[in-house]
Amino acid sequence: MKIQLSEHFTYRKLIKFTIPTIVMMIFTSIYGVVDGIFVSNCVGAEAFAAVNLILPALMILGTIGFMIGTGGSALVSKTIGEGDTRKANEYFSMLIYLLIIVGAIFTLVGVFLVKPISVLLGATEDMLEDCVTYGTALILFLVPFVLQNCFQSFLIVAEKPTFGLIISVISGVLNMVLDFLCMKVLGMGVLGAAVATGISQLAGAIIPIIYFIRKNDSPLKLTKAKWEGRAILQACVNGSSEMLTNLSMSLVNMLYNLQLMKYIGSDGVVAYGIIMYVGFIFSGTYLGYSIGTAPIIGYHYGAKNTEELKSLLKKSLKLMAVTSVVMTVLAEISSKLLASIFVSYNTQLLEMTTRAIQLFSLSYFISGFNIFASSFFTALNNGVVSGAISFLRTLLFQIIMIMVLPSFWGVDGIWLAVVFAESLALVVSAVFLIANKKKYQYA
Repeated sequence: MKIQLSEHFTYRKLIKFTIPTIVMMIFTSIYGVVDGIFVSNCVGAEAFAAVNLILPALMILGTIGFMIGTGGSALVSKTIGEGDTRKANEYFSMLIYLLIIVGAIFTLVGVFLVKPISVLLGATEDMLEDCVTYGTALILFLVPFVLQNCFQSFLIVAEKPTFGLIISVISGVLNMVLDFLCMKVLGMGVLGAAVATGISQLAGAIIPIIYFIRKNDSPLKLTKAKWEGRAILQACVNGSSEMLTNLSMSLVNMLYNLQLMKYIGSDGVVAYGIIMYVGFIFSGTYLGYSIGTAPIIGYHYGAKNTEELKSLLKKSLKLMAVTSVVMTVLAEISSKLLASIFVSYNTQLLEMTTRAIQLFSLSYFISGFNIFASSFFTALNNGVVSGAISFLRTLLFQIIMIMVLPSFWGVDGIWLAVVFAESLALVVSAVFLIANKKKYQYA
């Protein structure tokens, strides 16, 4: 039986509703990992370093998809909760059309920036060609990339989380098959990795567009829409935290790479790239749950159902507490296995990467609470608080720690920077939750 946003959510119903989104985020992360495995094992460590050097810069261009997706879904679900489905569909359609236009503009600008950005990020002469090849090819698929990210949130508002999972599985399997064909069979190198990823993103964008254009049984469909600046601004403000999170992650990843090139060289970039691939899988659980619950929270906030808000917050914090322990323990005990998947051919690099994963993974004990807190305020249409949590957590605190800790602990300080940053952010999240409990009546 389909679960509707308007229902009361028990633990069982909450888990059942969010599981497809959690699996979707984990699966999306896994097929990203497959990209890295093929590049590392089929093309080599130098090419793997090149891909991970330019990838954060490419992700910056894609942050608008997360912003419109999360911020727009909060606005649309709130509007549905207020009983105005027609207006909700106009907002939804307008935001999708806006995303296509902006994505196309970013594509035209981005193709000219790949080479200078690669040089700026410290690409060596041996890495530069792979950086430019991979970056340029991937930017050409920017529009489907941002649409795929956006539809992940709107499919939950449409009460179709399982359909979102199916689309991710289709895209993921397609990516894996194309990785094998392009890199292993055809020997296309990093270009093959980019083409495989781009085609899978194209599938992930086209399938939802076809679904929402056609008559369907969900609350959402693509229709004619008028441009409403106030609604666009509200969606952007609502989603600013998610955009800041992804933007900050990309900027911080660049800083990590610069520091690692300084302390270790390209091997450090390889190790950090592996950490990021592994991290996407573990943090994907937190992100999936947060994205999955946001439309529920937004709906009940719009419907002024404060008792359900209290229940959702209480249950979510308890679920995060249990999950954080499980994720941390899993990451610690599987660190060597995860590292060996990528660099089993290099004993020294394997040992360094294993230790890096072990230190970095301590952050999983804390990060889930911060991810959910930011998403919670986004769902309440409070982009300012949500953005503040994200800005401090993913940018300011991490930059400070990346610059300061290596002076005390060397390379270990770089791996531990995120742990200290998440700890400080946890204090900030707690303060905001306490300070706003009367305003939103969730406690």
